[in-house]
Amino acid sequence: MTSLNPVLTIGVQLTEAMEFHLGIDNEEAENRAVKWLEMVGISEPRRRLKQYPHHFSGGMRQRVMIAMALCCEPKLIIADEPTTALDVTIQAQILELMKDLSSRLGVALIVITHNLGVVARYADRVNVMYAGKIIESGTAHDIYHKPSHPYTLGLLHSVPRLDQPRKERLKPIDGQPPDLTKLDNGCSFRPRCSFLIDKCENHYPALEQVANGHITACWEREKLIQEHH
Repeated sequence: MTSLNPVLTIGVQLTEAMEFHLGIDNEEAENRAVKWLEMVGISEPRRRLKQYPHHFSGGMRQRVMIAMALCCEPKLIIADEPTTALDVTIQAQILELMKDLSSRLGVALIVITHNLGVVARYADRVNVMYAGKIIESGTAHDIYHKPSHPYTLGLLHSVPRLDQPRKERLKPIDGQPPDLTKLDNGCSFRPRCSFLIDKCENHYPALEQVANGHITACWEREKLIQEHH
């Protein structure tokens, strides 16, 4: 939302990108801008083109950003925390819109998020990252129902559940994330890991397949799977 220029109209920001990338004139770009605003659910789109970002609510500004992302017909969109600062109801609307447009237009969508609820509801495949590296990858179902890395398991255990007793304590992951400027050859998660073995100290595990399309980087993956699946 903050990517919108506060001193330029929505129309200028939409048409400028299309004129530059698609090589079309201003009239054609404006007609396309109207179409894209309609597609993302903004009423009276031609009038809205003359308005500034502060005339729009947070959710509406996010819809404008989606229109801007799609107007040059990309094959891939990377959305970094697309629902930040939006209330829960608006979050759901924006995510449903993004998934619907991605499917209808045939655009691949990568969503970067720390919200595990968003991942569970909207992702097809999930990459779990720790200290700048992918440590587990698989379908959303595999990640949630068959986690195969201690960090993934810790993330899932730390999420509050509606069915847990009121006085039951949350289960945070012990320790602190590592200093990314001081990483060594060992596993980055080892200071916080309950599955730590000597090998973890000096050898970073490669991503290995645990099932079809499901990979993880953990020396003790088989033990974890036996204990928690």
